[in-house]
Amino acid sequence: MIEPSLALYGEAYARVDQHLEELLEQTGVRYCLLVDRKGFVLSHKEALWAPRPPALDSVATLVASNAAATAALANMLGERTFSEQTHQGENGTLYVESVGDQALLTLIFDSSVALGKVKVYARKSIEKVGAILDEIAEMPQPELGADFSQGAVSLLDDLLG
Repeated sequence: MIEPSLALYGEAYARVDQHLEELLEQTGVRYCLLVDRKGFVLSHKEALWAPRPPALDSVATLVASNAAATAALANMLGERTFSEQTHQGENGTLYVESVGDQALLTLIFDSSVALGKVKVYARKSIEKVGAILDEIAEMPQPELGADFSQGAVSLLDDLLG
């Protein structure tokens, strides 16, 4: 089974969530998602006034796939990466920018929101969120020994009989 490449929880999740909330308020975007490179939603926020969001899992998967394809194109053209993508329609825009090598900040907004404003505030948020993700990456992985496994098996036996 495929699992997210980042485990965002606890205090780190709350800090990221706060930065996304601030970005939402500063820019006027409808939806703000932090997506890992495998296509999992790590965190998301939506404006109270926004209509029902699209299926966020589907958006995340498609954004990650598109980023992977764009990275391949960048490589073919001699670039290390293209750090941002913009898809503009008649009524809305999808803006995606890399948060280091770990994640993608995805913003969905309507035509009343200025793209330049979104880019300025997104870059500020990316610096802050990127620092948090770097902290998480540097944290040691918890080690679960044999005692944990035996205890878990005993607990399950007691619960399930």
